[in-house]
Amino acid sequence: MTTRFQQLDELDKVAHQLLAEGRVRSVWLFDGDMGAGKTTLIKALCRALGVISMVQSPTFSIVNEYTTHEGHSVYHFDCYRLRNEAEALDIGIEEYFDSGDYCFIEWPERIEALWPTSYYRVRLAVNPDGSRTVTTTLV
Repeated sequence: MTTRFQQLDELDKVAHQLLAEGRVRSVWLFDGDMGAGKTTLIKALCRALGVISMVQSPTFSIVNEYTTHEGHSVYHFDCYRLRNEAEALDIGIEEYFDSGDYCFIEWPERIEALWPTSYYRVRLAVNPDGSRTVTTTLV
C-alpha cells in the first residue's frame, strides 16, 4: 500500500488505514530519514489504538511502554542509539517481539539480524513539496 499525505491532520486517517492493513502483525518496522515523521506517525497509531499514556520518543530509554484503555500494552522502540544487536538482546527485545503486543520500532536497520520472520514494514519519505509518502509491506 502506498499513501501520500500533506497535512498532519490527515495522520489519524492514515493511522487507521495502516492498522487495518497491518493488524495481522505485531512487529512494525519504521524506516525513514531523520525528521521524516516516524515518531509522529507512531503517536497517531497509538491514538488510534486508544493509548492512554503520553507517547513520546524513546530515544534515551530505547523502549517506552504505553497502555491502551483496554489494558493492552504497546511498545515503542528507538534503536538509533544502540551500538550493536547485543544491546537489544540485553533489554529483552526478543521477549517483546514474542509478546504478541504491538512493537513499533524506529531505526530497525540497527537490529536487522533480530527481526522476526513476520513483520509489517512502514517506510516514510519526505517529498519535495513537503508532503509525506508512506509505503508499506506485509512480510
